[in-house]
Amino acid sequence: MEVRDGGLARVAGFVHHHLLWFLIAVYALAGLAPAAGLWLRSAGVGTGVSLPAVMLALLLFNAGLGVEPRQLRNLFRTSGVLLAGLAANMLVPLAFILSLSLTLSAWHNPTEVQYILVGLALIASMPVAGSSTAWSQNANGDLALSLGLVVGSTVLSPLTTPAVLHAVGWVAEGTFADGLHRMADGGTSSFLVSFVMAPSLLGIALRCAVGAGPLRAVKPALKLTNSVTLLLLCYANAAVALPKTFAHPDWDFLGVMLLIVASLCTFGFAAGLLLATWFTADRGRRASLMFGLGMTNNGTGLVLATTALAHVPDVMLPVIFYNLVQHVVAAVFQRASLAAAPQEGVNDP
Repeated sequence: MEVRDGGLARVAGFVHHHLLWFLIAVYALAGLAPAAGLWLRSAGVGTGVSLPAVMLALLLFNAGLGVEPRQLRNLFRTSGVLLAGLAANMLVPLAFILSLSLTLSAWHNPTEVQYILVGLALIASMPVAGSSTAWSQNANGDLALSLGLVVGSTVLSPLTTPAVLHAVGWVAEGTFADGLHRMADGGTSSFLVSFVMAPSLLGIALRCAVGAGPLRAVKPALKLTNSVTLLLLCYANAAVALPKTFAHPDWDFLGVMLLIVASLCTFGFAAGLLLATWFTADRGRRASLMFGLGMTNNGTGLVLATTALAHVPDVMLPVIFYNLVQHVVAAVFQRASLAAAPQEGVNDP
C-alpha cells in the first residue's frame, strides 16, 4: 500500500508540476480532436446540470478541503489588506478594460473588438484562482492572506461577477452588450452560488469537521483528481472555440489578443505590488497580493461562456489565452520574488 501511495503521490506531483504543459496539450487536442470534448460538454444537459458544471463544483469542493482552519483564523490580522485586495480584484481589471475600450476603437475589425471585450469581461468578473495560493506559498507568501483572497472573492462572486459584466456591457456594443447584460441578469448569480460558492464552503466545512488527519491519506488522490478534472474541464470548454481557430487562424487578431491578455495579467500583478507598497506590506503579503490580483478562476469563466455564449465561441479565446499566460507570468514573478529574498526559506504551509 505504501508503494502504491508513493507512486500515486509521484504521479500527482508530476502532473501538478508540469500542469502548464498539460494545459497546452489539452488545448491542442481540443483544437485538433474536439469530438470527445463536445460530448463531455453536452453530457447531462438534459437534466439541467451539465457535466462541466459538476466538474467545476468538484474542483472547488476539493479546493475547500485544502483550506486549513488555523489559516482562516489568521485572516483577522490581515483584514485591512484583505479588504483592499478584494476591492482591487474587481476594480483593477475593470479599469484596464474600460481604458482599453477607448484604444480598441481604432482596430480595423469592430467585431473582433467585441470578442476581446466580452472575453476580458469574463476574466475580470471571476474570483481569484485557487492555484494562486500554491504560487504564493512557493514564493514565501502569506498563506492566510492568499486564502482570504480566494475564499473572499469566491463568496462575493454572486454579487461582483454580475456587477463587472454589467459594467463592461455599458462599453460593449450591439448584441455583445446585450449578451453581457443578459448573462449578468440571467442566472449567473444562482450558478455561482450553486457551483462555485456552495462547493467551496462545503469543502471548508468538511475539512473543519473531520480535521487534517483523515484527509492526509487521500491527499495524493485528491491532488491528482483535481489536476485531471481541471484538464478535462479545459478540454471540454476549449473544444467549442479552438477547432475554428486551428482551421482558419486569424493571426493579427490572435496576436493583438495575446498582447492584451498578457498586459492585463501583468497589470494585475503590478497592481498587487503597488497595493503592497501602499500598505507597506512585508514580502509575504506582497507576494500574496501579486498572485491574488494576477490570477483568476478561468475554469468558471469558461463554463459560463460555453453555457451562455456558445453561439459566439471566439469570446472564449481571451479566457483560454489568459489561463495559459497567467501561469507563465506567475512563474516570472515567483522567480523575481525569490531572487529579491534569497535568504528566506519556504514558509511552512
